[in-house]
Amino acid sequence: MNTQPPSFSRRSLLRATAVAAFAVSGSGLLAACAAADGDAESGSAKGKASATNPFGIDESAALDVVVFKGGYSDDYAKFDEKLYAKKYPKAKISHSGITEIQTELQPRFVAGDPPDVIDNSGAKKIAMGTLVADGQLAELADLLKAPSVDDPDTAVEDTLLPSTLDVTTFDGKVMGLPYVFTVNGFWYSQTLFDKHGWTWPTTWDGLTELAAKIKKAGIAPFAYGGTTAPDYFFSPLMALAAKQGGVDVIKAIDNLEAKAWQAEPVKAAAEAIAGLASSGYFLKGSEGLDHTQAQTAWVQGKAALYHAGSYVENEMKAITPDGFDMVFGPVPPLTADGALPQSALHAVAGEIFVVPAKAKNLRGGKEFLRIMLSKEAASNFTETTHALTIVKGATGDNDFGSTALGSVLKAVTAAGDDLFNYRFMSWYADLATTLKSEVANLLAGRIDAAEFLSAMQAKADDIAADPSITKFKI
Repeated sequence: MNTQPPSFSRRSLLRATAVAAFAVSGSGLLAACAAADGDAESGSAKGKASATNPFGIDESAALDVVVFKGGYSDDYAKFDEKLYAKKYPKAKISHSGITEIQTELQPRFVAGDPPDVIDNSGAKKIAMGTLVADGQLAELADLLKAPSVDDPDTAVEDTLLPSTLDVTTFDGKVMGLPYVFTVNGFWYSQTLFDKHGWTWPTTWDGLTELAAKIKKAGIAPFAYGGTTAPDYFFSPLMALAAKQGGVDVIKAIDNLEAKAWQAEPVKAAAEAIAGLASSGYFLKGSEGLDHTQAQTAWVQGKAALYHAGSYVENEMKAITPDGFDMVFGPVPPLTADGALPQSALHAVAGEIFVVPAKAKNLRGGKEFLRIMLSKEAASNFTETTHALTIVKGATGDNDFGSTALGSVLKAVTAAGDDLFNYRFMSWYADLATTLKSEVANLLAGRIDAAEFLSAMQAKADDIAADPSITKFKI
């Protein structure tokens, strides 16, 4: 069955009578105004290339920047815009900080009038697989080969942390810039742990024993946001599977391989997560909370552990009590003799910036990204958000007084090259939607591990068999 909606054209856009018409995800949505990178670039603003202007941008051309205003706010982008304006004072910069990327920008894509650079992030982003399949994005190979802002003898690609571009690489082409280096794991208050004499465990059995102690102390061991982000708790499931069976287990799922969801390490991981629900280790009512409410309950001490990315400190800084001392704990493995060490991390480069192929100032969009990858811009981002960027060594070991950032820096150092990630959620919007609903069911105890895996395999098989859906492979 074809699960993809038909393409939108300008005529059909005029006939549309509701914004809801743009909320459907799929690889055919934006095809009406697709253009090859070369054609789009030849039609965009152009100036004279030089050592300091490698893309040959028109220095007086306006720059239209749209940023997702979420956990990191958008102040960092305004700082970067000032750096751009300092270099190109004749350029008028338009800045928009929004929360619903797909709702607000999809009509602009359809109309052939997208911004020059977009932070395509948040719960209502446009699926990268959709944008790539419809030819809506400019390839960034020339950005990676361009000289870095800090050192003209060093290419931009050589300033980035390894593997951080994997999530935006489609069939060997880099189609977006993931700016934030996010580490995923459990978060807790060191103050609370010290008070009770608890220590972070090194095995899953140790974690469940800790959960029992936490529950006995009258605190819920875990909280999660069931209405908006149940998939936050899919990360530990995949971490357990990867640490037990190796990264090939994840690759098989990404590649839509038959029975990938039935692999023994994945089964064991799903059963471990289901065990938390059956043991009553989740904060009561979590299935009815959004992620902000769940995180609020956690920092208020109603739950001891919360699984999320390293963005969580910045998201909760306004209400986290003084002396909370937020710290990070990597997901403990199922056994001590798994394929990956206990220190291995689910780390993903996120907050993905893209340059539309039909941008009026496509070259300026790429130059803005090059400026963002300078140490000045990257250091400012980390100092103001306490989150790392993909720029190597931008801040050294400076934690800026943050226990959370300090614990992340230690975890990343301990992990070394043992970093892993999965990509199917950005490749296949329908599979990501199914995952969200089925994880919610699993955590709420409405289905068991076997039913969860069966539902995921069935959806993956449907997508694999549908010739209308563009496939991607690692």
